[in-house]
Amino acid sequence: MADSVADRLLAWYDQHGRKNLPWHEDRTPYRVWVSEIMLQQTQVTTVIPYYEAFMARFPDVKSLAEAPVDDVLQHWSGLGYYARARNLQKAAKAVMADHGGEFPKDQEQLEALTGIGRSTAAAILAQAHGIRASILDGNVKRVLARYHAVHGWPGQTAVLRALWEHAEQHTPHERVRDYTQAIMDLGALVCTRRKPDCDHCPLADDCEAKAQGLTAALPESKPKKAKPEKETWLLMIEDDAGNLLMERRPPSGIWGGLWSLPELDTAITLDELPEVAERELGIACDDAQPLSAFRHTFSHYHLHIHPVRLRHAGTAAAMDNADLAWQPREDAPTLGIPSPIRKLLTQPEQTTLL
Repeated sequence: MADSVADRLLAWYDQHGRKNLPWHEDRTPYRVWVSEIMLQQTQVTTVIPYYEAFMARFPDVKSLAEAPVDDVLQHWSGLGYYARARNLQKAAKAVMADHGGEFPKDQEQLEALTGIGRSTAAAILAQAHGIRASILDGNVKRVLARYHAVHGWPGQTAVLRALWEHAEQHTPHERVRDYTQAIMDLGALVCTRRKPDCDHCPLADDCEAKAQGLTAALPESKPKKAKPEKETWLLMIEDDAGNLLMERRPPSGIWGGLWSLPELDTAITLDELPEVAERELGIACDDAQPLSAFRHTFSHYHLHIHPVRLRHAGTAAAMDNADLAWQPREDAPTLGIPSPIRKLLTQPEQTTLL
């Protein structure tokens, strides 16, 4: 064992740790990897149904590498941070092309795959192979920042370096798989962001943050900046047969690669929308009818969305532009579309809550 921290964490894990999560079954590198990517910035309870559906559709790296990107994005829709899904497939293709369909057992080679950083690579090695490798996800950062009273925001280079040093120090040489799960579980279940349960923490006796009364203050938050406000028209163009015009987003950026509704700048007036839509999209439309606006918050800005219904007379013909497509209205929510757009199409009365 590395030290008493590992001893105490493992003893606690044996009694209280989570051992029945879906990715604990058949811990292959592929299954561990997908779970780690999904769990980035997303809670376990949210991830579980997505993970199970994803595994049912893409049970191995080959099936993921060969799948249409729209299929991958559809199974990711609702999890957010869609670059994770695109990077997941890029890495799967690299595993097939460069590693014969087998994940490398080397930290450096794993980190060379798109979307896999130091902690994710370590989790794959430790969880799937039992190889000693130190992890540092959000839960672990919180545990170590409090236990060692590490001041500063973990996104700062010096703070992150200190946390990595502590992570390396405590990682044992035995039961690595259990240890990595134990320290993640402690952060998720006991050393939580708000109201940590210090009375039931195996590290409380010599936790420096507890001793100094700093558990609520550590780890320090990222310095806040006011999020900018943006606006957009969202065009719900429907033909006489009930088909909606859908537009594929550019590969990078917000909602990258997903299908959505066409957007236009709010510098264009409501009266100008039909003319501009015809010019930009090649679709003749009747007068625009505004619907209830709503706000959606991204990680770095607020977007005020102004949906507008426009009618295209007749039945729409096939589009020359591959990024534009008519879809039956009832089928549109089944595409890989952002969750606010799905809610707008299926539960418009709920959009004010977004």
